[in-house]
Amino acid sequence: VQLQASGGGLVQAGGSLRLSCAASGSIFVINRMAWYWQAPGKQRELVASITRGGSTNYADSVKGRFTISRDNAKNTLYLEMHTLKPEDTAVYYCNALLSYPVVSDIWGQGTQVTVSS
Repeated sequence: VQLQASGGGLVQAGGSLRLSCAASGSIFVINRMAWYWQAPGKQRELVASITRGGSTNYADSVKGRFTISRDNAKNTLYLEMHTLKPEDTAVYYCNALLSYPVVSDIWGQGTQVTVSS
């Protein structure tokens, strides 16, 4: 199973972006999906997560600005980002926890988001 993230780019502060992450491969079942970010010189941190049933969790710094969602039929994860701030600048990684064919934790390749002031 592979994850392919897309949608990053350069945006001015106050702007919006939408990230997508598509899972592909043979038969699989994904439970939890999540977005992480990693700014230069910092550790990778959780931005938002969503269970297969739709329960969500957000980092305090993005609550009210970011919305995570998923389309289980398309095996695709989304992150709607609004009112972007320069401190949101980072490489964003999608993550998926599989329960079939084996329990495993997989990562996408990352997509750069740069917010200019």
